[in-house]
Amino acid sequence: MDEIDLRILAVLQRDASCSNQELAAQVFVSPATTLRRVRVMVESGVIERTVAIVSPAALGSGVMHAFAEVTLDEQNAEAFDAFEALLQHTDAVVQCYRTSPGVDFTLLLCVRDMAHYQTLSQSLFSAVNNVRNVRTRFVTKRAKFSTQLPL
Repeated sequence: MDEIDLRILAVLQRDASCSNQELAAQVFVSPATTLRRVRVMVESGVIERTVAIVSPAALGSGVMHAFAEVTLDEQNAEAFDAFEALLQHTDAVVQCYRTSPGVDFTLLLCVRDMAHYQTLSQSLFSAVNNVRNVRTRFVTKRAKFSTQLPL
């Protein structure tokens, strides 16, 4: 990774929908060079994927975010892996982080309403799934949101 790659990434993190021509102009290299560098970064996994970020406010009142801190009963690799596998198939869990020290996982949940959260909570956070404790905090305001990594 050199300075040109970092400039390309900075622009793409702000707006990945810009054309290759626009991107090249912003990073001061030829379109061919820009295209080649982006392809290399995609193929090597530096750029994982390109997505559209949907505004929760635009969806209306049908979106609530919550952070759930989860502690498992059993503290071993198999238990952690099993819980992570369960979360992979749960659309309402939009992010999951294994954390330490303290709680084992911090989850970002996206639910429609409190009834949806209750149903999710009953299915995910039970002794059947090796969960000892859950502490959930509901988001009242999104004061800052960014997907950009500092480069």
